[in-house]
Amino acid sequence: MIEIERKYLVSADGYRAAASKKSSITQGYLNSDPQRSVRIRLKDHKGYITVKGKSNDSGLSRFEWEKEISKTEAEALLNLCEKTIISKVRYEVVVGKHVFEVDEFRAENQGLVVAEVELDSETEKFSKPEWLGKEVTGNIKYYNSKLSQTPFCDWK
Repeated sequence: MIEIERKYLVSADGYRAAASKKSSITQGYLNSDPQRSVRIRLKDHKGYITVKGKSNDSGLSRFEWEKEISKTEAEALLNLCEKTIISKVRYEVVVGKHVFEVDEFRAENQGLVVAEVELDSETEKFSKPEWLGKEVTGNIKYYNSKLSQTPFCDWK
């Protein structure tokens, strides 16, 4: 239940041609507190509720618990969520033995493209594709919960 991931900005669109899967995601936050966030997500036609804890000092690891819920339940819970609902298209790209999840944000976060890779340890090595840009792991302004509070379109 500990999630270890690194997050990067994306510098080119080569991930699209390399993607093995593409999904539409809508998500909101019942609670976006950095100590414990509660997210509701619709990914294609499936619903999920996710609880995340505070990141460690490096920003690489944090508690994560997720459970699938019905589409109807997710839609109802999205109506109770805080402020901005996040909309994005996710591309899954296999690079070596890892899967990069590349999110192209829509609506208020249009123009932001971020890639995440989950790891088995904080020191695990992985191949970096050519389209991977600057690392933003641990920078909370790139957390989806923060993007729901201060969308990319409002950044100065």
